[in-house]
Amino acid sequence: MMNKVFDIGKFDLDVTLRDSALDPECRPTKRLLANASLGVEPFDAYYSARELYETLEGVFEGLPNAKKRLTQVLSCQCDDYQRCLYYVLAGRGVVQMLEDLEWLLSILAPRLKTSAELLRSGERPWPMINPYVAAAPDGVVPARNAPFTEGPSWYLDPGLGGIVGDG
Repeated sequence: MMNKVFDIGKFDLDVTLRDSALDPECRPTKRLLANASLGVEPFDAYYSARELYETLEGVFEGLPNAKKRLTQVLSCQCDDYQRCLYYVLAGRGVVQMLEDLEWLLSILAPRLKTSAELLRSGERPWPMINPYVAAAPDGVVPARNAPFTEGPSWYLDPGLGGIVGDG
């Protein structure tokens, strides 16, 4: 039997994000996160989402300095990607926020790995157009005020029908 080699062209690293962004079975916030991540460089997307996830998890668990870290993340003078992810989820309930970010990370991690494998092999993925036109914030950035008070979305979760940690 003869093996045939097919030239499939450049690999589109955003294909899973595109599919998820259009999937009617996905929760709207997940579709928004997928759309927000299209075109974002794989390393930056994964580590930005992971940092945000770990920071939100720290605030939820009441870890020392977690609130300070969240204010640093949201007031960073880099592009608006992390703030975009946060504000897509803000107020949805902390459990849903964490679940949705964990879901996004499950897409971004293999995307990052595939990107690295392509680059190591000398291949280039399909060109991505960065949706962020500047490396600096484009508008108002929250103040670094660490002693903020968490609102109801940190202890009431609409998806769980009550108080987080209750029963």
